[in-house]
Amino acid sequence: MREENRKMQSPCLKQVSQVCLHGCCPSPLLSAHEPQSKASKPTSTSAACRHDFASKTASSIFPNTQFTNHESLPSVQESFAEFTKAYPQYSDTYQIDQIRAQEYFHLSLSNHTCLDYLGIGLFSYSQLQKYESPTYRIASSSFPVPPQSPPPILYIPFFGVSYKTGNLKTQLLHGGPASELESAIRKRIMTFLNISENDYCMVFTANKTSAFKLLAESYPFQSNRKLLTVYDYESEAIEAMTNSSEKKGARVMSAEFSWPRLRIQSSNLRKMVVSKEKKKKRGLFVFPLHSRMTGARYPYLWMSIAQENGWHVLIDACALGPKDMDSFGLSLFRPDFLICSFYKVFGENPSGFACLFAKKSTVSVLETSTSSGMVGLIPAEKLFRSVTESPGTDTEVDKLATPSSILVPVPDQASQSGRFEEVKPYEIQHAEITEKLKGLETTEISESEKAIDIIQEDNHKDKGEIECRGLDQVDSLGLVTISNRARCLINWLVNALLKLQHPNTKEIPLVRIYGPKIKFDRGPAIAFNVFDWKGEKVEPVLVQKLADRSNISLSYGFLHHIWFADKYQEEKDKVIERRSNEANGTDGNKRKDKNAMGIAVVTAALGYLANFQDIYKLWAFIAQFLDADFVEKERWRYTALNQKTIEV
Repeated sequence: MREENRKMQSPCLKQVSQVCLHGCCPSPLLSAHEPQSKASKPTSTSAACRHDFASKTASSIFPNTQFTNHESLPSVQESFAEFTKAYPQYSDTYQIDQIRAQEYFHLSLSNHTCLDYLGIGLFSYSQLQKYESPTYRIASSSFPVPPQSPPPILYIPFFGVSYKTGNLKTQLLHGGPASELESAIRKRIMTFLNISENDYCMVFTANKTSAFKLLAESYPFQSNRKLLTVYDYESEAIEAMTNSSEKKGARVMSAEFSWPRLRIQSSNLRKMVVSKEKKKKRGLFVFPLHSRMTGARYPYLWMSIAQENGWHVLIDACALGPKDMDSFGLSLFRPDFLICSFYKVFGENPSGFACLFAKKSTVSVLETSTSSGMVGLIPAEKLFRSVTESPGTDTEVDKLATPSSILVPVPDQASQSGRFEEVKPYEIQHAEITEKLKGLETTEISESEKAIDIIQEDNHKDKGEIECRGLDQVDSLGLVTISNRARCLINWLVNALLKLQHPNTKEIPLVRIYGPKIKFDRGPAIAFNVFDWKGEKVEPVLVQKLADRSNISLSYGFLHHIWFADKYQEEKDKVIERRSNEANGTDGNKRKDKNAMGIAVVTAALGYLANFQDIYKLWAFIAQFLDADFVEKERWRYTALNQKTIEV
């Protein structure tokens, strides 16, 4: 299947897949990154600089050019040369390419482009390899097992997770039994996020959704009646929070976003936030800092306004990239609650967890309630020995498969579901464990014990400290380097996509981008749709599935809470659609009915390891839709290869 895919790829996609980025052979894309001298140019963040950046992007990247044929795109080498001319500061980020080549080489070896998540990793891929027994091969969503390697026999993760059921308030105030590994990771994360243990306490949760639901179940909505959220997209986590809060009598409100740039509709939000009675208890204000779909950044001033008007503020930091917390200024705003996510640790098992932080002075307002969703982190050696040391009796295996047993998360399948939330952990199944135990030979157990010894020896530098090389790497790179790189890449991609236009039409663009376009301070995410030569939208799920067959992981989502001024009412009728009832259900709830109206979109997000090859590959893939018969040819080929036909 993959071989057949390569034969029928566009020339540009073939070309970009042949460029070496992992450092084993000379690459013009790598050598061009390294600066010729260490002299650095002074930078400015003034309004003039921001304006100049946008103007230079528009005038320097394919000026006065429209591409109407996917075969006419410039080569990846030519495009990269023009890219570095437009963004000379990109060469200062060459350290990221070196880290990618040395620590995450699997991203290039697998020829897979991961643009379906914004995450902060805890460990590096090379760190995992030190713990990998020759007998075992760890599979990955971003690193499929090579054909020459044997299928994986048993996972050896760094850690596992076990569910806890208990009182969130008690856990925050007093904690509970924790492994040395869990305490070390907690300490490392708080240091990374610049959060003081004197001011905040935290719990680990299974995922982002669990964290939001936990807080909603403990928050006193009976007295603080309102829940106000600021999201321009459908979020499983927010839906879980609103459902829980409504059961407790909360009044749920949502900010709106002005068409077409999807900025916060300030006048409406101010009316909901500001109270004439300053000391009146208002409720919970949930603020995400920026949209993880459109990349729109929101003014931090809203947090201060909410606090001044009696709201408890919850900051959703899950969409923040590495080191973005430095620019957030946690010490200035001091939110009451903060949720961040460490999922897709490096594309391996386990896929990660989320963290719920609470200001110690605010914990007292929470109610006593028994909830699930909190997790504990279990050291790898205990996780592994619980299987390998078992005598293999049915009774022992049954104990491992119970709900209270060790749970191991599977890699995030956002590219399959379209959701941006983490996947729930799954229980190790009875039959699976039995089969694995039967297959473990003496030599294999010996190798596994060696792996455990390496984990114990190498993963802990000193007692109570764990090596999280992914966090160490972004700490060493710093905010400026990571932000500059993302800024250059995402703005080039936006500009390049807007240059694609259908031939022989009245200037019908191939791509429509929602939210900010070329902008200095936009986030590293983009929401867009592809349209055919007749101006009809290609369903986002189909675009995602076709991208997946080109080894590109995208996602799709649903934009909602869009406000249209009177002059855009005619356009509203054309772009707004009702989400499938199958996805949302109809129960007469007015809020849900309103949320069901919006725009389904394709989404791409750039992690800090993304490079020019990744965004060029996406551009070349989207350009194939300029061929009017592309979708039909892909459907036919999919059927001809005896695969399941794509259904939209």
